[in-house]
Amino acid sequence: MSEQEPSEGVIRLRLAKVDQLFNSLDPSPFHERDLDTNAEEYIVAWARELPRDVELRIHIDLPAEELQRARARGAGLAIGNYFGYRADLIQRELRELFRMGRRYLSIGLVVLMACLLANHLLRTAAPDNPVMRVIEESLLILGWVANWKPLETFLYDWWPVRRRLRLYRRLQKAAVAFAQAPVDGTL
Repeated sequence: MSEQEPSEGVIRLRLAKVDQLFNSLDPSPFHERDLDTNAEEYIVAWARELPRDVELRIHIDLPAEELQRARARGAGLAIGNYFGYRADLIQRELRELFRMGRRYLSIGLVVLMACLLANHLLRTAAPDNPVMRVIEESLLILGWVANWKPLETFLYDWWPVRRRLRLYRRLQKAAVAFAQAPVDGTL
């Protein structure tokens, strides 16, 4: 790395072949191929560690003959396309999570209303019966527990998915640079 190039926001990889980046079983054209699972995990793990307010850059060192091949085949574009595709999948996952949350909420509210109504009816039918009092309290608990999942969905479950979506969108926009790997084995 040169003195002028800041290391903040840079994810560095050193590969022997550009094909190490991509899933070898994917028959798609090069610019649409899936990243290799290990390459994706490495890039995502490093991106998570970097500050959220810096632009990400992916710097890939390759031998000279592979460097030409990577540029000619549009490997940088393929990496951006892949992270964009994954971000779109995560966006759909988030929409599905909210859709299911609304379904959970509608069921939970119906159960809560039924429990409150049953509680009220029991209270008026047998106001001093201790067994009925236990049933009344149990109905209240059941009604509120029925809303546990929708509350969990809308208060907590969506945050990690949203965070992953932002990370993949940042990786989609990341500038990808290829350079010749140093011969002496140092970065």
